[in-house]
Amino acid sequence: MAHWLFKSEPSAWSFEKLAQCGVAGTDWSGIRNHSAKRNMQAMKVGEEAFFYHSNEGKAIVGIVEVCKGYRLDPTDASGTFGMVDIRALRPLPRPVTLEEVKAEKRLASMALVTNSRLSVQPVTAAEWALVCKMGGL
Repeated sequence: MAHWLFKSEPSAWSFEKLAQCGVAGTDWSGIRNHSAKRNMQAMKVGEEAFFYHSNEGKAIVGIVEVCKGYRLDPTDASGTFGMVDIRALRPLPRPVTLEEVKAEKRLASMALVTNSRLSVQPVTAAEWALVCKMGGL
């Protein structure tokens, strides 16, 4: 199974807000980037992702699960972009900061480092394992 990373500013939508949605989760709509769209199209229900607080906090703070597959985003009048649904699984025991990710040489090619503006990113199995370890899992 693939792994992913979703980014959000915590003042707009935090991991804590997502956790309040419970097992139903919520739709991840409003994405207007073709690379992020392709990443969401590749997602399968049950795949896990990191939840990253961008701009404020700059840290991977939790793990989420894709709970509904890709479909058109009704907030996009053009009909070009889509969304998936995600739900919070668990917070990381210790958030992993962007500074720590950048300092770890084995994460130098992680999309969070090389393409930091992309809001929905792939994460390799090796990156997943290392960040989980860094976060106390």
